[in-house]
Amino acid sequence: MKKILVAPSILSANFANLEKDIQMVEDAGADWLHIDVMDGHFVPNITIGPDIVKSIRKITNLFFDVHLMISEPQKYYQDFKKSGANLITFHNEVDINKKKLIQDIKTYNIKAGISIKPKTNISEIEDLLPYLDLVLVMTVEPGFGGQSFMDDMIGKIKDLKSIINKYKYNCLVEVDGGINNQTAIVCVNAGADVLVSGSYIFSSTNFKKSIESLTL
Repeated sequence: MKKILVAPSILSANFANLEKDIQMVEDAGADWLHIDVMDGHFVPNITIGPDIVKSIRKITNLFFDVHLMISEPQKYYQDFKKSGANLITFHNEVDINKKKLIQDIKTYNIKAGISIKPKTNISEIEDLLPYLDLVLVMTVEPGFGGQSFMDDMIGKIKDLKSIINKYKYNCLVEVDGGINNQTAIVCVNAGADVLVSGSYIFSSTNFKKSIESLTL
C-alpha cells in the first residue's frame, strides 16, 4: 500500500506562534510543510515572502512544499529556492513559458510542480506531465483557507492519475482545499498521493490525531 503524504498548510497556523505550530505538526508526524505564497494579484490575498521561508527553514527539517500563487513566478522562484524550498509549484494559469520554468527550477536540484485551479482542464497540462514532479489539484478557488471542498473535482483527480499511470510518469498528485478526514478518503481513493490540510489540522486540539485521521 502506498504511503499518503500529509502536508499541513501554514496558511492556517497561528502566526503569533508560528515556530511552535510548525514544531508541533512536525512532532505529530507531518511529512511536508505546505507554504502558500500569494501576491494580492494572481489571487486576492497577500501572505508571506522568501524571508519568512528562510526564517522557518532554521527551525525544521521538514520538506518545504512551496506553492507560488503569484503572477510572475519566473521572477521569484530563485528567492524561494535560496530560502530553503524543496519543491516549487506555480500555476498553469500564469502567462509564461511553463516548460522552461519547470526546467529552470529543476536545474537547482529541487522539484518542480504545477497547480491547476478548479476551472482549468487537465488537457492544458498534459504535455508538461513528463517533466513534472507533482501536479497540485485545487479543490477550492485559491486565495483563502477554510473553504469547502468541491466534490466535482474528484473526477479531475481520477483522470489525472489515470494519465500518469498509463504513461508511467514519475509525478505525484497533490490535493489542496477543504481536506479533512472525510474528503481525504475520497481524494486518496481517486488517486491522490499528497494531502494538503490547513484549518482541519491547525484548528484541532490534537495535531497528531488529525494528521493520522487523514491517512486511515
